[in-house]
Amino acid sequence: MTVKPLTVLTGLNRTSEPSSGSLILVNDLYPAMPDTRTIYLGRRPVDQEWRSAFDELIPISTPKRPLGPGFDTYVDELTQEAGALIEEIRPDVIHAQNIGFALSVGFSRAAGTIPMIAIAHGPEVMAAEHNATEHAAMLEVAAGSAAIVAPTSVLADHIDRLTGRRFTDRIAVIPWGIRLADVRARQQPSAGTGPLSLVHAGRLDDNKSTITAVEALALTEQPHNLTVIGNGALRGHLEQRALELGLRDRVHFEGHMPRADLWGLLPNYDAFVFTTKGLEAFGLVLIEAQAHGLPVVHSTLPGVREILGGAGMGYVSGDPRSLASVLDEVGRDVQLRKDLAKASLTNARRYDITATGRRLHELTLRVVS
Repeated sequence: MTVKPLTVLTGLNRTSEPSSGSLILVNDLYPAMPDTRTIYLGRRPVDQEWRSAFDELIPISTPKRPLGPGFDTYVDELTQEAGALIEEIRPDVIHAQNIGFALSVGFSRAAGTIPMIAIAHGPEVMAAEHNATEHAAMLEVAAGSAAIVAPTSVLADHIDRLTGRRFTDRIAVIPWGIRLADVRARQQPSAGTGPLSLVHAGRLDDNKSTITAVEALALTEQPHNLTVIGNGALRGHLEQRALELGLRDRVHFEGHMPRADLWGLLPNYDAFVFTTKGLEAFGLVLIEAQAHGLPVVHSTLPGVREILGGAGMGYVSGDPRSLASVLDEVGRDVQLRKDLAKASLTNARRYDITATGRRLHELTLRVVS
C-alpha cells in the first residue's frame, strides 16, 4: 500500500539562499524528512542549491517592511498572500519558522483548520524579550500552534517563560543537526606546543562578541593566530581594533563563504573559538567544527554546554583575559587537544540531520492525526 506523503507548507521571510544558520538548517532539514512534500515560501533572489532542496518554491510578493508604523498593514498583506496559498495548496500542516516573526503571524492568521507547528530559531525569541510588538506576535503564534519546537531545553524555557507558561505541554525539544555524511573529519590534532591556528565563524554582531577573541589574542603568552570568517555590521570595528592592538599579522578576516568552502577549511585549524555572549539558539557551527575534529573553546552559556555535552573548554563569557588563559592552556597541552578532538567527534555524532528530520516528521504526524 502506497502512503500519501505529507504536504508541508513552510518558509522564511528572507532571501532564499543558504546564508545563515536558520536558512542552512531548513535547506538540510526538509530533504531529510521522510515521506514529505515540502512547499517553501521565500524571497528572491533564489539560490539554485536552495531551489533543489524543496519540492516547490514560491517567491513572496508582498514587499518586506520592518517594524514601524506600517508593520500591521504589512502583516495583513502577508496574511492575505499566505491565505491564498493555503486555500490553493490545502497542505496537511504548516511549519511556521521563527515563532513570532511576520510570516509566522501571517501563517497563524490564515491557517484556518490546517494544523500548525511553530519552529523557534532564536533571533525572534531574543526580539520578543525586548520588544512588545514581537512579544505579542510570539504569543499569537504560540496560541495558534498545535506544537512548538525548540532545538535546546534552554531556548524552550525562554519561550515557555515569555509565553507565561501557558503552552508548556505544546513545547517539544528537537535538536538541530548537520549532514554528517558529507563531513571529512581530521582524525589527529596537530602535534607540538607552538602557537595555535584558531578559527571563528559567524555573523559579526554584538551578541556574537567576536571582539572577545580579537582582544584575547593581545593577552596570550603564545602568539596564536586567528582567522575570522563572516560578515556583519561590526567587521570594520573588529579590523580597526586588531590594528590598534598590533595584531595585523595575527588576525585575518575572510567574508562569509559557502558551507562547502568552510568545511573544506576547518580541518586546517587547531581549534575553533566560539564567543557568543547572550542567548544562543543552537549554534550549528559548533557541531560543524566538532564534526571536523576540532577542539572547541567556548563561552560558558547554558545552551552551549547543553549542545557540546561537555566536549569543549569553557571561558567566562565576554572576558578576553579568561579566553586568553584557556587558549594558552590548549596550546601548551598536546594531550588535552587530542582528548578534546576525540570528544568533539563523539559528541558531533549525536547531531545528524536525518535524526532531526525523523523526529520532526514523527511530531508532524502526531499533530496531523
